[in-house]
Amino acid sequence: MTSTHELELPATLRERAANWLATPVPERVVVPARLASTVLLLRESDSGVEVFMQRRVPSMKFAPSMWVFPGGGVDPRDESPDLPWSGPSPADWGRLLGVPASTAQAIVIAAVREVFEECGVLLAGTSAEDVVLDVTDDAWQEDRTAVLERRVPFGVLLDRRGLVLRSDLLALQDHWITPEMEPRRYDTWFFSARLPEQQVADDRTSEAAEAVWRVPADVIAEETSGQARMFPPTLVQLARVSRWPDLTPATTNRERLHAVLPRPVLDGDRVLLRAELND
Repeated sequence: MTSTHELELPATLRERAANWLATPVPERVVVPARLASTVLLLRESDSGVEVFMQRRVPSMKFAPSMWVFPGGGVDPRDESPDLPWSGPSPADWGRLLGVPASTAQAIVIAAVREVFEECGVLLAGTSAEDVVLDVTDDAWQEDRTAVLERRVPFGVLLDRRGLVLRSDLLALQDHWITPEMEPRRYDTWFFSARLPEQQVADDRTSEAAEAVWRVPADVIAEETSGQARMFPPTLVQLARVSRWPDLTPATTNRERLHAVLPRPVLDGDRVLLRAELND
């Protein structure tokens, strides 16, 4: 099911949206959207469900100072048909995402790789029944840096470590495409994953000024008051998670999703984004 929502634009985007609407349609330049994966890494605490979030450094070209979830673009080397794999097959994921199996495999690999690179959590194990317990020692950190710097393909690392990617530890949550007015666009798949036992999400990434566990309702309140900045898809995911009583929904794929493509609209003197959300 879908429902139409009008979303407030961050202040930094209002002028761009207004200029886009003022530009004749034939003159608008639409940049192709790059495939990307984002992961809501979750845990339960005394405060309820918490999500791991990062506030990007102000110098980043994309989303400076914004609160985001770990994630990033699909890399050509994520298209690795020989990568050690367990859980739903690439064909299964392809049917769920509505894309070719090879594309679905790259999207899932990117999700697992980005979580490892950005917060040191590895969704892999020695078999389909276990998950690696601790990846914090120096040897693991060296491997993490090598993958981040593209010196070692992620699949090669897993193979060398005798591990398989646990695709069953991910659950599909949403699918958004950056508005056409943006000069940097992503076709982003949102996944959820529980923090594996005995693993630790850290703040070692150079892309984040902060990396902390947050209660979704608290982040939403900060965004409402102007203390925190984030893009609409991030806010929508937080709102959904804030309604979860526990982590059961984090392990269940949401099916029949459509790509949410927000479009700028004028509402009097205001510029909003109108979008058909996945309910």
